[in-house]
Amino acid sequence: MSLAAYCIICCRRMGTSTPPPKSTTHWRDVRNIIKFTGSLILGGSLFITYEVLALKKSLTLDTQVVEREKMKSYIYVHTVSLDKRENHGITYQARKELHKAVRKVLATSARILQGPFADTFSTIDIEDHECAVWLLLRKSKSDDRAARLQAVQEMSETHHWHDYQYRIIAQACDLRTLIGLARSKDSDLRFFLRPPPLPSLKEDSSIEEELRQLLASLPQTDLDECIQYFTSLALSESSQSLAAQKGGLWCFGGNGLPYAESFGEVPSATVEMFCLEALVKHSEIPTHCDKIEANGGLQLLQKLYQLHKDCPNVQRNIMRILGNMALNEHLHSTIVRSGWVSILVEAIKSHDIMEASHAARTLANLDRETVQDKYQDGVYVLHPQYRTSQPIKADVLFIHGLMGAAFKTWRQQDSDENLTEKVSEDESKYTTCWPKSWLARDCPALRIISVEYDTSLSDWRARCPVERKSIAFRSNELLRKLRAAGVGDRPVIWVSHSMGGLLVKKMLLEASKKPEMSTIINNTRGIIFYSVPHHGSHLAEYSVNIRYLLFPSLEVKELSKDSPALKTLQDDFLEFAKDKNFQVLSFVETLPTYIGSMIKLHVVPLESADLGIGDLIPVDVNHLNICKPKKKDAFLYQRTLQFICDTLAKDLEN
Repeated sequence: MSLAAYCIICCRRMGTSTPPPKSTTHWRDVRNIIKFTGSLILGGSLFITYEVLALKKSLTLDTQVVEREKMKSYIYVHTVSLDKRENHGITYQARKELHKAVRKVLATSARILQGPFADTFSTIDIEDHECAVWLLLRKSKSDDRAARLQAVQEMSETHHWHDYQYRIIAQACDLRTLIGLARSKDSDLRFFLRPPPLPSLKEDSSIEEELRQLLASLPQTDLDECIQYFTSLALSESSQSLAAQKGGLWCFGGNGLPYAESFGEVPSATVEMFCLEALVKHSEIPTHCDKIEANGGLQLLQKLYQLHKDCPNVQRNIMRILGNMALNEHLHSTIVRSGWVSILVEAIKSHDIMEASHAARTLANLDRETVQDKYQDGVYVLHPQYRTSQPIKADVLFIHGLMGAAFKTWRQQDSDENLTEKVSEDESKYTTCWPKSWLARDCPALRIISVEYDTSLSDWRARCPVERKSIAFRSNELLRKLRAAGVGDRPVIWVSHSMGGLLVKKMLLEASKKPEMSTIINNTRGIIFYSVPHHGSHLAEYSVNIRYLLFPSLEVKELSKDSPALKTLQDDFLEFAKDKNFQVLSFVETLPTYIGSMIKLHVVPLESADLGIGDLIPVDVNHLNICKPKKKDAFLYQRTLQFICDTLAKDLEN
């Protein structure tokens, strides 16, 4: 302003002054013009330099501060200076207009350079290095399924992003993308938000009491006998335990008689297990799953899961409940919102095969983008547990026998070294499940499934005393579950141990009578029997001889040599297998097995293991180890692998 005033005064003086002599006036005018022009140029240069520096300072960001602030997910707003002197005057107005013009130029260039964002993300103010994050997010929500799968794969293979960029994906992606990342092997754990804070327990309440209330809130009528048994057992045991916690079971004149002094206290963990076993059974009923969710069951189970990190049995039962609930697609969004996905991702990456397989089952049931099959309780995919680009061309099913399990039956044979040393994470030295560790590596184009069902030697030890399931009943139950898992859509090989072989025979015979199960028969290529008592077992004979002491279970009774059901099964299946030209390989033990510390039995003799077709190979092991190879290059495993590869040769080539 002072510079402009000075210039005006000079001009006025020049205009009002008397004309001097001609020569003097000429040079004086030149000097005045030079002074005026120089002052104007100098002042303008200083003003422009000042404004440029001020603008540069206002647009220059401390990148370290920005990185730290982005991690906090703050929302940024423009601040106004509190100094009133800066908010008035021509200088302030000029700076404001200049900054507005620069912002328009920057916005225009951003729209030009970031044209691919059109539509949803066209107005997002992002930096160039963040374009990939938002482009992948947009691609993951495409209507094209192939594009969505490609986006998820690219996200899972990205390991160079900043922490806040993973958090952007975690907060902005949809359910479909989140589950896809959870089922991608190399996904970074930062893609998954931690579970939200869990509601605190009610005053004067406990986890055990809330579990009991959840169980009591479920329908108690028109239930299977076994569900009724587990429910009543859990409710009665929890009632006794709660009475003990509150100071007494009975009261006499106001004085409580402590439960611990009367009958003995029921451990809290035991009561929780009773409740969880009952909830597992209830969660097999879709309408009961809705009740569990509506009554806060997902949060309560999560709290219990975190509380019992050192108790695998509790965690597995919780995973079984969650896996059953995931069979109901309308509950998927609720399961995801409750924060279970991050827990499942950590579990599926565990080196514990049982923990990983339970989590893999739940995530597969949540993944409706790449998985059409549904895995019901007791059906576990050992391979592939993640999404894979490897085409799956055939199924291999493992069915355990009496007192077996989906994982422990198929472990590597125990040795002194394995028993004394801690099991290494290196599966080439020891594996707790050779189908998952060895077979999956040798034949990656196979889907490997292991089935689990409850069995017992005696009704004394039956998990559900009112449940007396015959081989026929179990075979129909397993057949239904396996068909729901898509068994029959591809070529199939069955691998069975002991009583599991009888179940396989019965399942195939039953499937042949049902048109909807015909694909299972048509796609069955071969069967491997590990010491299957086709003609009965010495174990059954021993159990029946001391039946008044042992009370043998129905399964054991059906294994006796004089069982009419066993003879009919053998005759019918032999004729059926010959007609269908199934490939068969049988192994049989030659060594006796110790049952407890005093009983020594040759459980399945050579003549009983002979189906009548296929190869029968005696092996110098006992009944328990007939399906447990000592190492990967052992005869048992190599012969099994050869049979699978030879039988499926044409299918694997196609």
